[in-house]
Amino acid sequence: MMKRKILTISNLTKSYHTKNSETLAVKDFSLNIHEGEFIVIVGPSGCGKSTILSILSGLLEPSSGEIIYHSQTYPLSIGYMQQNDHLFPWRTILKNVMLGLEIQGRATQENMDKVIKQLKMYGLGKFLNSYPNQLSGGMRQRAALIRTLAINPDILLLDEPFSALDYQTRLAVSEDIVSILKKEKKTVIMITHDLNEAISMASKVVVISKRPGKIIDTHDIRLSSEGDSMLQKREAPEFMDYYNKIWKELDVHVE
Repeated sequence: MMKRKILTISNLTKSYHTKNSETLAVKDFSLNIHEGEFIVIVGPSGCGKSTILSILSGLLEPSSGEIIYHSQTYPLSIGYMQQNDHLFPWRTILKNVMLGLEIQGRATQENMDKVIKQLKMYGLGKFLNSYPNQLSGGMRQRAALIRTLAINPDILLLDEPFSALDYQTRLAVSEDIVSILKKEKKTVIMITHDLNEAISMASKVVVISKRPGKIIDTHDIRLSSEGDSMLQKREAPEFMDYYNKIWKELDVHVE
């Protein structure tokens, strides 16, 4: 059964202007997003991936194009998790996770109870009153994700969320985060440079060209793995077919 469409991006274009020049970062980017999808955008460095997320989050205005929300509650609530965890060192983990709710004027006891329940559910219950420098990089990323989820976003934007982690931690944390997002039934748009990560996490991979970023191809990912773990998905017989096809699409467009 086709899931409900919640967002349409139509012919999105973004140019950056300086006194002496104009740089076209994104050109005619169009994509339909359905409820519960996990979309991963891949492309060469500097191709406009982060620009797309910044526009969707409202941090940037597009030069042209349209973003259409298919929702009874307009505008859709957007959660944006960037590369660094941006946890404030002087606030405890609980207070860091409550920050978005505080900003929105929703830091009620009921919402705090929900946050504490999530922190306990996802392995951070013993660290409510700890400070960020007392946590590992993976635990900090988990706390940053729960902070983003606390505002109950309709769509979650993830900008290279694991890039600062070493390989082993990255694999473990990405496993954790996929598990959390599945339990929370969130719609996700993520960008990454790691094709293994993209294919094993995504329901759809969107490949974009070098700057100006435009869509080369989209791939609906269907892996017949024996389990749901990231490593098991990477062992699926279809995995390398997706990898090789996407790599060739990217490789043609790398300068």
